[in-house]
Amino acid sequence: MSLTQLIDHTLLKSDATLDDIRKLCSEAIEYKFKAVCIPPFYVAEAVKIFDNVSPRPAVATVVGFPMGYAATAAKVEEIKRAVDEGADEIDAVINICAVKSKQWNYVENDISSMLMAAQMRGKKIKIIIEASLLNDEELKKVADILLATKPDFVKTSTGFQEGATVELVQKLVKLLNNKIPVKASGGIRSREAAEALVQAGAKRIGTSAGLEMLG
Repeated sequence: MSLTQLIDHTLLKSDATLDDIRKLCSEAIEYKFKAVCIPPFYVAEAVKIFDNVSPRPAVATVVGFPMGYAATAAKVEEIKRAVDEGADEIDAVINICAVKSKQWNYVENDISSMLMAAQMRGKKIKIIIEASLLNDEELKKVADILLATKPDFVKTSTGFQEGATVELVQKLVKLLNNKIPVKASGGIRSREAAEALVQAGAKRIGTSAGLEMLG
């Protein structure tokens, strides 16, 4: 199984340096990863690194990360800024506090607003649901909202909580009626783990261990 075009080569550590990002981007070019996923602070630099590279990895960045409870308007502004700086894809966190409070209209508006900010500019958006924090009832309700709003991907985790499992990916694929692709993320450290998640239905893999998986 070829994994390179499924992997978002990821570095989201709070202490990531410019040299770290340059190295990540160089690796993504060399190994032809699907995307790099990096802090918003480095989007413009990654775009510059990929200038004249063809085909080049997509530049993905995060919004509302990692907690998700920023105001919707703030998340929308984050998306606009990232797009202005050249981001191709946005990985945005839902408001878990609103989910836990059963404020479903807020949750739907939060997601819809982020989708509009990205998709109206022709950019892809992955909605991070931090699934390990949700019970079955909450997960079902969030899945219903996602089916109604139609993001480009649903992402299992920020990686700051419990990550992706085969069982979780299978559950999400079923809840989403196989209509929205799933990005598995968090704790994926080996080729075997990545292949098992792909077999379970994941269409993208977010990992900081992409090079190890190619060995």
